[in-house]
Amino acid sequence: MIDPRAVALRDRLRWRLIAAAATPATGDGGIDPGIVEAYLRSLVADGADALAVLAHTGRGPHLAASARAEVIARAVRIGVPVLVGVGGRPGERVADVVASATQAAEFGVDGLLVFPPAADALALHDALWRATGLPMLAFDLYTRPYPTATLAMLLDHPGVAGVKVARLHDAVACQASLAAAHRANRLAVTGEDRMFGPSLMWGAQAALVGVAAAAVGITAEVLRAFRDRRYADFVTASARLDRLAAATFTDPMEGYVQRMLWIAQQEGRIPVGYAVDPYGPPLPGQERASVVAALR
Repeated sequence: MIDPRAVALRDRLRWRLIAAAATPATGDGGIDPGIVEAYLRSLVADGADALAVLAHTGRGPHLAASARAEVIARAVRIGVPVLVGVGGRPGERVADVVASATQAAEFGVDGLLVFPPAADALALHDALWRATGLPMLAFDLYTRPYPTATLAMLLDHPGVAGVKVARLHDAVACQASLAAAHRANRLAVTGEDRMFGPSLMWGAQAALVGVAAAAVGITAEVLRAFRDRRYADFVTASARLDRLAAATFTDPMEGYVQRMLWIAQQEGRIPVGYAVDPYGPPLPGQERASVVAALR
């Protein structure tokens, strides 16, 4: 049976756009809390209903506890629902993930986005729930997808409010995971930047996407047009978003964070020296121009 705390988060996030925020940084990974907060506030001002910080787009697994604390604190003071990514670091123990979640809970966040672990996902979610009492979104990620039976068990956990589905190019798996969320009466959340519009038609009722790390208005319009049954607007907005996603979520796929930072800088959200992803692959110099052209 689902816990009332998970019910509350599930219902609060339904039909909401949760921006998977980047973490503005310098080339050596340094962050400025003021720049982080200004960037996050700009996402909310332009249409994000909630924030997911320190997730994959925010490079959470790479950041030290002190940097994570700065980002979480600045996000919470904005006043919208905040989810914090936990886990995802190679070789980490359950105790390490619990420590990150406990730190987040101390700042008063609303929930956790749990990276899929290498083993025993149910035990990890249960440990986080017992330690923090924070409702969770499971994360069905294309690099470590959950088997059908494992996802069903996670969606039966009382502290799991829903699942973010990010299968990238596997449409059949995306549909199956969204359907599993509905069967379990949990929130079906799309994380499908390259299948955003279709995933809504397949049953997603909220969005937590890296494409909303910038270009928030375009992303929000797709979700809201579908929610409001403005289907002609939905088709037009979805086509616009698809063109942008095709330029940003492409090989090398890990380069999408840098591409979204370029867009955020172009939109005036981030100063030049902080629109850097120090953890991603190098990208060709001419690629920035093509990404900016897609935005325009």
